[in-house]
Amino acid sequence: MATAVETLGKLERRMTISFPLADVRTEVEKRLKQQAKTAKAPGFRPGKVPLKMVAAQYGYQIESEVLNDKVGRAFSVAANENALRVAGVPNIAPKDESPEGVLSFDATFEVYPVVVVGDLSEVEIDTVKADVSDAEIDKTIDILRKQRVHYHTKGEAGEHGDGGEPIAAVGDRVTVDFTGAIDGVEFPGGKADDYTFVLGEGRMLPEFEAATIGLTVGASTSFPLAFPEDYHGKDVAGKTAEFTITLKGLEWAHLPPVDAEFAKSLGVEDGDAEKMRADIKVNLEREVAGRVKARNKEAVMEALIKVTDMDVPKAMIAQDSERLAEMTRQDMAQRGMDVKNMPFPQELFATKAERRVRLGLILSQLVSDNALHATQQQVKSQIEEFAQSYEDPKEVLKYYYGDRQRLSEVEALVLEENVVTYVLGKAKVTAKAVAFDELMGSNTPA
Repeated sequence: MATAVETLGKLERRMTISFPLADVRTEVEKRLKQQAKTAKAPGFRPGKVPLKMVAAQYGYQIESEVLNDKVGRAFSVAANENALRVAGVPNIAPKDESPEGVLSFDATFEVYPVVVVGDLSEVEIDTVKADVSDAEIDKTIDILRKQRVHYHTKGEAGEHGDGGEPIAAVGDRVTVDFTGAIDGVEFPGGKADDYTFVLGEGRMLPEFEAATIGLTVGASTSFPLAFPEDYHGKDVAGKTAEFTITLKGLEWAHLPPVDAEFAKSLGVEDGDAEKMRADIKVNLEREVAGRVKARNKEAVMEALIKVTDMDVPKAMIAQDSERLAEMTRQDMAQRGMDVKNMPFPQELFATKAERRVRLGLILSQLVSDNALHATQQQVKSQIEEFAQSYEDPKEVLKYYYGDRQRLSEVEALVLEENVVTYVLGKAKVTAKAVAFDELMGSNTPA
């Protein structure tokens, strides 16, 4: 039996669960006899071990199992009888005092909050839109060309230049020896031989690149270099070093021409340059559509958080913090990092977890109130959309439909899109054009 439910806070509740001690003893004895049928002990045939010996060996374990079963069952029954939606796992502890012949436990737990979504018709949401023009296609082609760059020694026949002694310029690949010293003393990491980098890519500090530009092969120069205060090398951060560099190698970048061979290298079998541009445009539009969708979904989620009044169960935040910590651990391990003794305190993930739980509760309420569940056709269409970027779409369909967990992830994604569509249909929406470069360089929260 259970006492009346006590309210300890906005979401926290407590009730006392009690049941006769005799019921526990009866069940323990029943399970011990069952265990005795297969129990083994030296000097006894299987199933012939005295019950006292079985009790000595298995009694504590069986008694714990019986108590857990009875408490769990009693709590579940009491929660149903009181129409309680329990959030997270209850904290159950034995009471200090109980009536004779009775076992009593206090169950402290949280309940799901009442989710009150505000008037969506009064919500203002800024969405974004973006187009793919010829300029974006040209930029993408330039990037693809740079990814296929190869270098030639500067000054060799075939290089475009004025015929004079070649000098280092932005875009060239240089090989240098360098030595750095602070107050006349070399520092760790401040010296290297045959170090190669491309001028203009930003791998080196600006002063270093500026000193290299204009050098000829074999020439040396010295210059001061002030390390930034936030430089990753703490020993030199905020200090000024004197560097000497010698240019040992100089190569110019040869970008492949945009021709049939280039188109073939991108998978256009007949080398048709126009077809290549069309393929690039399709891929860019798909990427743009995905990023626009992500940005607009984020705008909707932020709006829902602001317009919804609710408390979030601490138990659910703790559970999700633990889940995020474990996901981070696994991700770092897969990247080859040693996480065996690395701490992953849950409080580091609490803010993100709280937001995730809050949004989950809001979305669940909206889906329930407005019948926004994902349909089978929506799920199939979403998977088919995923499959468009793969060579064998049928294999993608098998991948998702062959695993219930993967299919659930797609269903959750479709459900979110249903909510986004619903909210945008109710809210005051202002669509703003965003530059392609800004959109492609943006990151949206997970």
